Amino acid sequence: MPIRRKAGDSGVFDPTEVALLNRVFDRLKGEGQSEHQRETIASRILANYMAGVVDEDELVSVSRQALGR
Repeated sequence: MPIRRKAGDSGVFDPTEVALLNRVFDRLKGEGQSEHQRETIASRILANYMAGVVDEDELVSVSRQALGR
């Protein structure tokens, strides 16, 4: 799963944070998405979380949009 791999590779997230990030990823992923599309979603989630968006619903909302918008 892209989000667990990306979060785990960074080594900076505790298990509670990884669980939150995974829930957000599960809400945003869709059937039929390519691995690249899922990687992009995971990157958005991590970038937004690291930018200070820590509320789950807000993280879902902002992560639906491309970065920088």
